[in-house]
Amino acid sequence: MLQIKPKKGYLLVAEPSILGDVSFNRSVILLADHNTEGSVGFILNKPMDFFLNDLLPEIEIPLSVYNGGPVEQDKLYYIHKTPELIPNSMKISEGVFWGGDVKSVIQLINDGQIGNKDIRFFLGYSGWDANQLLHELGSQNWIVSENTYKHSIIEKNEATFWKEKMLELGGNYSIWSNAPEDPSFN
Repeated sequence: MLQIKPKKGYLLVAEPSILGDVSFNRSVILLADHNTEGSVGFILNKPMDFFLNDLLPEIEIPLSVYNGGPVEQDKLYYIHKTPELIPNSMKISEGVFWGGDVKSVIQLINDGQIGNKDIRFFLGYSGWDANQLLHELGSQNWIVSENTYKHSIIEKNEATFWKEKMLELGGNYSIWSNAPEDPSFN
């Protein structure tokens, strides 16, 4: 399979070969940044067992929180599609933005102006030093995929996202899409 190069705004899809990796098994990661110094991304399909208002009691609405990755899991991050409402946001790709003024986010959530379809929260992130991601790509741990979903990536169903990506890739990946998460159940 021809491997495309990683790029800010692209997706990393975990190869079936990393089934034993606790952090990245069946992960789909949005690359929020990628440059010569390294890469940063957020796992899109690993929801946690609690809600944002468990972490921030001033939030009145129970919004989902995702495991963004193994780095800095004591810090909250977010991506969204409303830069016109959230000052100081950084563009990841067309229609997808990272961070911004947290006080505005809290107010917007409590006022009902943004919700799960507009913003996604993460504890931690996935990070790679310079050339580390390229090495992992060479070891066939990841498949790079363009984010064809644009801003609707925030609304993707986490339960089926990895399987969808496997089916899109076709061939042997289609077979892996139906494999149990724990191979001993096979």
